[in-house]
Amino acid sequence: MTAPRIRLALVGAGLIARQHAHVISELSDRVELVAVVDPDIAKATELAEPFDAAVFGSLVEALGASDVSVVVVCTPTGTHADVAIEALEAGKNVIIEKPAEVTVDRTDAIIAAQQAAGTLVTVISQHRFDPSSELLVGAIERGELGRLTSGIASIDWWRGQSYYDSGDWRGTWALDGGGALMNQGVHTVDLLVAALGTPVEVFGYTGTLAHDRIEVEDVAAAVVKFESGAIGVLHGSTAVYPGLVARLQVHGDKGSAVIENDRLTYIHTTPADQPVAEAFMGNTGAKTNQVDEHEFPADFFPAAGGPGQMSNAHKHQYLNFLAALEGTETVRVGLRENRQAIAIITGVYESARTGLPVRLV
Repeated sequence: MTAPRIRLALVGAGLIARQHAHVISELSDRVELVAVVDPDIAKATELAEPFDAAVFGSLVEALGASDVSVVVVCTPTGTHADVAIEALEAGKNVIIEKPAEVTVDRTDAIIAAQQAAGTLVTVISQHRFDPSSELLVGAIERGELGRLTSGIASIDWWRGQSYYDSGDWRGTWALDGGGALMNQGVHTVDLLVAALGTPVEVFGYTGTLAHDRIEVEDVAAAVVKFESGAIGVLHGSTAVYPGLVARLQVHGDKGSAVIENDRLTYIHTTPADQPVAEAFMGNTGAKTNQVDEHEFPADFFPAAGGPGQMSNAHKHQYLNFLAALEGTETVRVGLRENRQAIAIITGVYESARTGLPVRLV
């Protein structure tokens, strides 16, 4: 007997909601979109039509009229807590688009609501599900990079003035929560946390140098200290014309790895039970790169080419959440994991404001 499909309500009908709708359509054998919620009824109707889903102007209307078990939150970031808490208080499971919220306190409010509800929450951090990221974290867990010493997360992107002018909420503290780091850079910051562990202190600078009519930063640089003693460097910008790469570097005393635009471009590891060869100074160049020597999953090299670049990482995170609902897996990226990235980013903002290092709690 076929299990009934899980019924979803999608809150928000903007750009990112279309990505979620695409994933939902790919998983139509397991999930069913039954409601789309947005104050802009025309936008909601356009998104709902292919699914034959009902349209509502508010979540309370949708929950009153539709039997749903999962609410997907795709509203502006500064409204995530309001929507997620409303859903949790109604006993629903929740998927939240990144980041969970604009502050640690508002994220903690969602955590408290989840604890009271006893339901599941995941925050979209799809790049943790990229094959490149999974290979890196697996190598770290096996000790193949040795003691982790440092990491670099760099987001070198461009957003034109038209991007910020395209929505009243863009570039605002209240609804965007920040700029280059909070909106664009949170995924790469999250991967740095996945690799290096718990952050404990941050010091940073921010600036708004290439855009008008925005409250938030378009360039930021910071140093992060981790519980292990490892040091991380952050660079996030939407003022890098014409736009370059998102890059993660992770370094240890037995190996290093580099991921660029989701692709594993460099890796050098040493089995945990083997010593590294003593060298007066290290080598650089292609001869140290072990990418070609690694055994990768069959779907690691997609048709578009390049190791580890996959378009269905969102789908993998949805599959993890569905498995968690069934009790066969645990939620891999919950509120507490996302909270660490938010703490780093808001810590950078506080440090830039005060000129002092910020302890993270």
